[in-house]
Amino acid sequence: MSERSELPESPGEGASGLPRPSPELSGVDLARQALVAAKEQARARGAAAQQKKQARRGGLRSGARADGRDPLPLGAAINRLITERGWETPAAVGGVMGRWPQLVGPDVAQHCEPQKYDEDARVLTVQCDSTAWATQLRLLAPQLVARLNQDLGQGTIKLIKVLGPGGPGRRYGPLRAPGSKGPGDTYG
Repeated sequence: MSERSELPESPGEGASGLPRPSPELSGVDLARQALVAAKEQARARGAAAQQKKQARRGGLRSGARADGRDPLPLGAAINRLITERGWETPAAVGGVMGRWPQLVGPDVAQHCEPQKYDEDARVLTVQCDSTAWATQLRLLAPQLVARLNQDLGQGTIKLIKVLGPGGPGRRYGPLRAPGSKGPGDTYG
């Protein structure tokens, strides 16, 4: 037995490790190789020219098929933005504030106005123009919460906080200088 280990032959090497002579190419085969090489060079030159042209025009342009760079109708763009940012609940509550008269009726809407919505606590704050309407709205609050949750989705509003009418601004004494901001405007 010989001590020589058997090495696998690579396609271009013979048993002795020397390169095999390649078979002689005929004229047709040489022409095919030359054609393939010429096509690759032309493709590379064309791609480079296309990149230069796009750079001069300001970057990639949209093609015949739809992609993320195509213009969208305004409504679709706004809906996509609301979904991407997770603003579905605040947008829905904002819609409720716009449709307040249809949701609560014209009489209640004339005397009670939604002020703000706290998304963390899920509380809708409503201000009424009289204490009588504030009391009436406090009595109607459970039905109103059910109606709003039916429209917005269950659990969107847990509580309606009803505020009475706001009083006049507080004055600090019988006499006041015009333009004065109170006792703190003389400091600093």
